[in-house]
Amino acid sequence: MPRTKNTQGALYMAAAMAGFSCSDALSKSVIVVMNAGQIMFLRGLLTSIFVYLLARHMGALRSWKVILQPMIALRVVCEAIAAATYITALGMMPIANASAILQALPLAVTLGAALFLKEPVGWRRWTAIVVGFVGVLIIIRPGPDGFTTAALLVVASMFATAARDLATRCVSKDVSSLMVTVCTAISISVFGALSIVPLGGWQPVSLTSFSHILLASILVLVGYQSVIQAMRTGEISFVAPFRYLSLIWSALLGLLFFGEMPDAWTMIGSAIVIASGLYTFYRESKRQAAEHVAQESEPRVPA
Repeated sequence: MPRTKNTQGALYMAAAMAGFSCSDALSKSVIVVMNAGQIMFLRGLLTSIFVYLLARHMGALRSWKVILQPMIALRVVCEAIAAATYITALGMMPIANASAILQALPLAVTLGAALFLKEPVGWRRWTAIVVGFVGVLIIIRPGPDGFTTAALLVVASMFATAARDLATRCVSKDVSSLMVTVCTAISISVFGALSIVPLGGWQPVSLTSFSHILLASILVLVGYQSVIQAMRTGEISFVAPFRYLSLIWSALLGLLFFGEMPDAWTMIGSAIVIASGLYTFYRESKRQAAEHVAQESEPRVPA
């Protein structure tokens, strides 16, 4: 794959992380006055309206039967699970800690790509995956004070997001990214609506809270489109490590708006996870370079 495609994918992923991190911070700011289901419903509803109008304007709408395609249906379900678990966790733990656990996502994606997409993964990258998940354990610190419900929710969100990304990779190229986003946003809104009563019922929405959710929905749209383009443009092993930028965003947002500072264990665990992820990227780059050299050295048969 040409390097320009990977570079484009990396830029898309960087934009997605900025959008999602800021949206998460805005969602966290209103989780104290409404439950996760209400946030998902309102944010999903507004995002659905925006993306539907955009898709209609660009002529990207297709038959709604597209959601019945297995990979799109799987992506929608995984996205809903990931959003519900993560938003709930944000109300129970610092945003930087939640983001730090999610830094193992590229490792989870690599693991999933090896198990389900049969992408080649050598013993060195398998070792890096194991070490990376050890880093996750350091972050959540199993025990009465560390291994909390919030940490388990973020871990669940991480694996659901990895499944979403792998499903995105398998979606037919004939289906536009905007159509995938429309299906996802509407489904999350419906899932959120169904969750409102079980999670405590509807709460009044102030103008400030609505403005936060409105901006969050716009940023979610940016994130949706960017991450879909990233996974469909570049190779997973190249693009996935750029998710680490979300840790920087989350730490800054947590410090500036919530007065949250990651503790030493969180930073140590994050460093291990990031180092493991970057090593998997390095090994994948070497593998691709070796394959390229092998292809170039193959004798060409005259036509």
